[in-house]
Amino acid sequence: MHAISFIQDMAVIMLVAGLVTILCHRFKQPVVLGYIIAGFLIGPHTPPFALIHEEETIKILAELGVIFLMFCLGLEFSLRKLFKVGATAFIAAFLEIVLMIWIGYEIGSFFGWSTMDSLFLGAILAISSTTIIIKALSDLKMKNERFAQLIFGVLIVEDILGIGIIALLSGIALSGSVETGQVFATVGKLSLFMVVALVIGILLVPRLLAYVAKFESNEMLLVTVLGLCFGFCLLVVKLEYSMVLGAFLIGAIIAESRQLAQIERLVEPVRDMFSAIFFVAIGLMIDPAILLEYAWPIAVITVAVVLGKMVSCGIGAFIAGNDGRTSLRVGMGLSQIGEFSFIIAALGMTLQVTSDFLYPVAVAVSAITTLLTPYLIRAADPLSQTLAGIVPARIARVFNLYGDWLRSIQPQGQGAVLAGMIRKILLQVGVNIALVVAIFLSGAYFAGTLGEHLSDWVAQQNLQKAMVWGAALLLSLPFLIAAYRKLKALSMLLAEMGVTPEKAGRHTARVRKVIAEVIPALSLGVIMLLLMALSASILPTLELLLLIALLAAGVIALMWRWLIRVHSRMQIALLETLEQSRDQGHH
Repeated sequence: MHAISFIQDMAVIMLVAGLVTILCHRFKQPVVLGYIIAGFLIGPHTPPFALIHEEETIKILAELGVIFLMFCLGLEFSLRKLFKVGATAFIAAFLEIVLMIWIGYEIGSFFGWSTMDSLFLGAILAISSTTIIIKALSDLKMKNERFAQLIFGVLIVEDILGIGIIALLSGIALSGSVETGQVFATVGKLSLFMVVALVIGILLVPRLLAYVAKFESNEMLLVTVLGLCFGFCLLVVKLEYSMVLGAFLIGAIIAESRQLAQIERLVEPVRDMFSAIFFVAIGLMIDPAILLEYAWPIAVITVAVVLGKMVSCGIGAFIAGNDGRTSLRVGMGLSQIGEFSFIIAALGMTLQVTSDFLYPVAVAVSAITTLLTPYLIRAADPLSQTLAGIVPARIARVFNLYGDWLRSIQPQGQGAVLAGMIRKILLQVGVNIALVVAIFLSGAYFAGTLGEHLSDWVAQQNLQKAMVWGAALLLSLPFLIAAYRKLKALSMLLAEMGVTPEKAGRHTARVRKVIAEVIPALSLGVIMLLLMALSASILPTLELLLLIALLAAGVIALMWRWLIRVHSRMQIALLETLEQSRDQGHH
């Protein structure tokens, strides 16, 4: 009987969703809105009789919808896009998220809601809807305009910060308090995990997919991709992060493979089906009684979303050096909330820390702002002209001067090349150190299990610790040597720039040499102290540490060239993967 009632539910969901989306298409409204309305129509709160029986099963399918939505967001995200979006996206997204979380929290407090409700409301309002904006801009045929490209940049940064917000909220909800140290620890761990997952993933996953693609079977490729997606989500859940993060990250890793276009084509129908169920499931939860009861907060929050995002993103875009018209168009294009907000609201309900009314309120605000999106994007131009007419000439001159000043301080020619080189070296050092830290943290994490296996041969706990720590150090050597060499290159570059013959005279070469030797050695010392602090639980006694250090020095002396070769092979493999996917993107 269970199976038949489930099939009946699926039939009702798909038929009603199909009909409503056709109507939405006729009236030029986003499909997402159609799904939510369909869910509302067949939901338990809409008499005369209940059409859905297996609500729990539908909720599980909706979870799959979230995974596929985030996975496809990851596929559209690429590391190169992130480097390209530049200052505008980072400044606008950061300003918007901070301001909207604060506004949401204040609104919640104003209506006398609990701290958790207010905090979650802030997070719900912080992130705009990627799917709705891309759909609206495509329908208006504005996808290739400059402001649209800036909006996509802001959305990429928002998605990453959104993943961080979800991780933080889970931590706060479980511990029940917000402590600065805890926040920094969570963000640090999360960033480390993301860097390591991306580096290792980009080394392995595209190669695996290239191998599977040789068989020229769409079925095999789809099954492999889905296996990777669910497997990685499971790993992330085991590490106590949200499934959403796993789906997004594995999407971003697969985005670097050569088969990206084919994979997107294969995954799209699966995503469309499950995301339809996800949005319908949202509609099922809307209770008209709650909407009427909370009509006033919904109206206030809607106005806050539209104005808050217009102001914060507009100012962010302007600070980064865009003209007034472009900044306003960016702000008005981003003023709505969508799928990320539902995921955050659902998180609050799953963790049982928010009240029942918060989810329907979020859905109502999202529905209203979604309806407004195309009109706001269209209204941006006329509004910017009107404002340009009203703004006094003095203020307009100040704005123009600010823009000119920003352009004048950009490094030009040789300066820009040097700044680019320094950025690149620091990024490479950062990635290498992140991998080393990950190796030591993994050692500390698995120390107990490894200790049990070693106890048959080595009874002393101190020796066990020394073996685990020593193994972690040996594994880290290629990355530590690479970081040292990059830091040395950076020191030489800085010494050449900073120490000129005019200042140092005949000692120029000697001073430069000292700087080039001292900076990397000091940096390496700091890195080792950091590693000792992070792996304190498996740190052996000082005598054993010295012994390990001597052994490591011996290994480095004997195998220096081989260690460098191992690292450069990895680096070449990583860069090749990124280059191939870049070429793929150009075709």
